[in-house]
Amino acid sequence: MNAVLEREEVALLALFAEGLPLDIVARRLELSDRTVRRRMRSICDRLGLATPIQAVVWAVRRGLV
Repeated sequence: MNAVLEREEVALLALFAEGLPLDIVARRLELSDRTVRRRMRSICDRLGLATPIQAVVWAVRRGLV
């Protein structure tokens, strides 16, 4: 899996890695909850992962967050 994530996507994963709930992540990024969900789904799809948790673990293991 050699996916390249954009800076905004890494920032989104970093906030989830801190254990923040979706509404707080959305507020910090000045996005709607729906947009955050859509972006997480896009990240998961691109990485071939089933859940946002897996995406966060993927990013942590690679030292991105």
